[in-house]
Amino acid sequence: MPLVTAAFSRDANRIPITQIGLLTTDSQTLVGNNATTAVPLFTVTGSVMVNSLFGVVTTAIGVNNTAAYFRLNDGTAQSDITLSTGTALSAAPAGSIIVKKGLAATAVALVSASQERVSEPTTLETSYFSPFVLVQKTAGVATNVEFVYTTTDTPTTGAITFYLGWIPLSADGSVTSL
Repeated sequence: MPLVTAAFSRDANRIPITQIGLLTTDSQTLVGNNATTAVPLFTVTGSVMVNSLFGVVTTAIGVNNTAAYFRLNDGTAQSDITLSTGTALSAAPAGSIIVKKGLAATAVALVSASQERVSEPTTLETSYFSPFVLVQKTAGVATNVEFVYTTTDTPTTGAITFYLGWIPLSADGSVTSL
């Protein structure tokens, strides 16, 4: 098994929180300029089960950000991880959460920090996050989880730290940040 660059989160007593698996992070500043922008976040090697995929807004997002979603891209083909028509993230303040919590046919959820919020699973979901499996394209082809958004700002503003909780399924299963 390859060396893994990830870690378990820890609680206030420094005890590992293992329910979501290993946690890989990637911080991104949004730089789209009146266009649709695909931002590679994580590279998948082998096969992995993803237990959580979410982002925390660290700098308020510009006022014209729409159609945000996650996808998998091997350079030739793309598969939606969340609904490709996306979700508007316009003016989401720092502290807001962007989360995949449904099937691929469901848009990414924005839990805005503009006021207090309670966000929970629906009666059809068994947990808050929606687990799924990712498989790298054969022959070592770079296969990336991407965050895609559209903006009419010239350029847009904002920053998000993304988190992917995962466990390996294949002997070479791994996720690294870009």
